[in-house]
This record gives sequence, structure tokens and C-alpha cells, in this order.
Amino acid sequence: MQHPAGSAGHTVPDTVPRVAQDASGIGEAEVWYRALNRQQWSALAASNLGWLFDGYETYTLILTVGIALHQLLEPARQAQIPFYAGLVIALTLLGWGVGGLVGGVLTDYIGRKRMMMFAILAYSLTTGLSAFAWNWASFAVLRFGVGLAMGSEWATGTAMTAELWPDRHRGKGAGLMQCGLGMGFFVASFVWLFMSQTGELAWRYMYVLGVLPGLATLWMRAGIPESEQWERVNEDRRRIRARRREGDDLSGHEQALSRFTLVDLFAVPALRRRTLIAVCMSLTTTLGWWGISTWVPPYIGSMAAHAGLPAARWASFAGMVYNVGAIAGYIGLGFLADAYGRKRVTFTFFVMALVMTPVLFLWTHNVGLLLLVSAVTGFFSLGQYTWMPTWLPELYPTRIRGTAIAFCFNIPRLLAWSGPLVAGTLIARFGGYGHAAVTVGFIYLVGVVLTPFLPETLGKPLPEDA
Repeated sequence: MQHPAGSAGHTVPDTVPRVAQDASGIGEAEVWYRALNRQQWSALAASNLGWLFDGYETYTLILTVGIALHQLLEPARQAQIPFYAGLVIALTLLGWGVGGLVGGVLTDYIGRKRMMMFAILAYSLTTGLSAFAWNWASFAVLRFGVGLAMGSEWATGTAMTAELWPDRHRGKGAGLMQCGLGMGFFVASFVWLFMSQTGELAWRYMYVLGVLPGLATLWMRAGIPESEQWERVNEDRRRIRARRREGDDLSGHEQALSRFTLVDLFAVPALRRRTLIAVCMSLTTTLGWWGISTWVPPYIGSMAAHAGLPAARWASFAGMVYNVGAIAGYIGLGFLADAYGRKRVTFTFFVMALVMTPVLFLWTHNVGLLLLVSAVTGFFSLGQYTWMPTWLPELYPTRIRGTAIAFCFNIPRLLAWSGPLVAGTLIARFGGYGHAAVTVGFIYLVGVVLTPFLPETLGKPLPEDA
């Protein structure tokens, strides 16, 4: 054992905690969470709660859209409920993409903390208004509004967590943040298990409960710090803009800081290439979720109905089990990425999601076994989302980090918003979920092919310039 500096001839006592070497060669205490301070945990808690609220609201739509449309559509159109359900989900996704892109740009200009507070307040209000829809068109418009409000929260929380957590534990923080989505899904499924028994207004009650997250902003206002990295960049940006107005000559870095962030994102060839690859990988994850995974509860509910079991109850069971697997996947990918690297772990999750889709929708017929398979599928298909909050912040400098994360995460929603609509149409055409899900599932091949082309960033500090 080597001697500590300044203590030659003495060995380190056995009572001193051992130090392990992480994949980057940096010494890391065995108990990783002791390296974090209160502000870092508070930032994680705020990001996790924001994503939990998003998850509750999103999965409430998935669980209730069929029942809501059964009441809101006139009888002549009820045979086409899968189509209208896909349309409502697609419009929510479209709103999410637009709102997320705008919110990501704003978080680079007004701050991570302030943008998160605005996002939570906005979608709390719009979710509550969804309970008062009077026909399918009003429901669809209100859902688009929810998507607009909800979209910006993820990029803001991702940037905040990444900038406050230490380099060698950033994947863990991302996984613990991302699992809030699965926790929200689970909470929605659990609440619906009981709320579904309350009569024809049950779906409206679920949206009324979505108003509660707005209370979290009161805590966030006092308890969460702003990112010091963003504050430094914001101060530099103000100073440089003042110099530019005075006609001073600016360096290359100063010119980048003075550009609009969306323009700056594509001004540097290396960042432009990363962005195009990341957008396509994000499209894979997004289509896989909205075009396949959203149909797991109704699919298992339909299989239960064929077996003479209550469909709504088994759909709730499926939602809870699927999201237990998802929560494990969210956390697991982050921890695995800190141990084995972003590239290797992300690649594995894409491959396994591709394999598990036909296992769930075509090859498993026992209802009880379907629950187990859905948990494993959730681990890989939903768990793969964590590659984005883990990897994306490490690819971009602070001055455009929020914009870049939001662009990569939300542009696919502008491209993939038709995924649920297409899936709903395929389900209606095939007369079932199986072949439709497997057809959409080939999208995972895009992620498998593109993942090797992003640079490995394990253990590296966040870039400040590019």
C-alpha cells in the first residue's frame, strides 16, 4: 500500500474506507452518495418531482383516453375510438415538442430554476382544465395545451441536474431524475385502480388531481439553487452583448455567446453532427414509447377480457408492473452508464427493446406471464430514456446546453407525433395490437446503428466551450 504524502514510513490504517477506481481512473469512494451535498440532492429532487408530475399526467391520458372518448364521441364514431385516441395522444405529443423546444431555448436565457417553476405552474393549470372537456375536439385542443406547457420541464431539469452533480456520478443523477417518469406512471396506474370504480366522472377526477403539482413551486422558489455554470454564462452573455452594441471586436467564443442559441447549435460542425445523430436516436426512443409502449395496458386488458377477466383492472395491473420495470430501467441505465460507459449501455438497451417487442405482443399468450414480460420490456423500452439526460448534457457547452438538450429531445416529437396516430390506424387495420406493435418496433434498429457514432464521455467534465 502506498504511503500518503508527508507520512513516509506509515501505512494507511485498515479502518480508512477503501477507494475504488471508476472507469475514468478517478478515485471514487465506495459509498457514492456521500460525495453529494444538500444542494445537489435538492436539485435532483426538484427535477425528479417535475418529471413525476409529467409522468402522472401523461399516463393518466393513456389510461383514460378510451373511456373519455367513449363519453365525448357521438355513438356513430365510437367504432373508431382507437383512431381518435391516437389523434389525441399525437396532438399532446406535438404540443410537447413545440413547448419543449421553446422552453429549452428560454432556459438558456432566463435560467434553469425559473423555467422549471413556470413549466410546473403552466401544466398544472392546463391539466386541470382538461377535466372540463365537453366534446372530443375540446379534449384534443386542451391536450395540445397540456403538451405545450409540459414540454419544457424535462430539458430544464436535465440541465440543472447535470450542471450540479459531479462528473463521475452524473449518470446516477440522471437515472434517479428520469425514474420520476416511471414513478408518475405508477402513481397514475395505482390511483386509477381505485378511481376507475367511481363512475362516469372518474376520468375527469384524474385530471383534477393533476392540479396539485403546482404547489411544488412554492418549495422550489426557496429551496433550489440556480446553476452556477448558467449564471456565469449569463453574465458573460450580457457583458458581451453590451460590448457588441458599442462596436467592440469580439473573439470567436464571444461571438458564439452573442448568437441566438438555436443558430449557435448548428454553427459548429462537430456540434451539428452530434445533434443530427442524437436527434435520430431520440426519435427511436420516442417512437418506441409513443407508438408501442403506450398500448401495453389496453393490450393486456384486451387479453384479460378474452380470458374472462376484468379488462380495466388488468390494464391497471399492467400499467403498474410495466412501470416498475421502467423505474428499474431508468435507474439501472444511469448506474450502468457510470460503470461501463454511455455508448455500450445505450446500445444494449436499444437491442433488447427490439427483441422484447415481439416477445410481448406476439409470443406470450398467458395473461399472468404477460405481466412479467411487460416488466422486462419496460426495463429496456422505457428505461432507455435515461441515455438522454445522461449523455446529452455532456455533448454540449453550457451556453447552449438547454437549447441542445431540448432540441434533441423534442424535435423527434415534431416528427413522431404521428406515431400514435399511425399505430392506432394499424391496430384498427390489423384488428389487434400484435402485428402493429412489431411493425413500429423496427424503429429500434435506427438506435442500434447510430449509437456507436457519438463520442464516449464517461467521467469527463461538462464542456464549457466548443
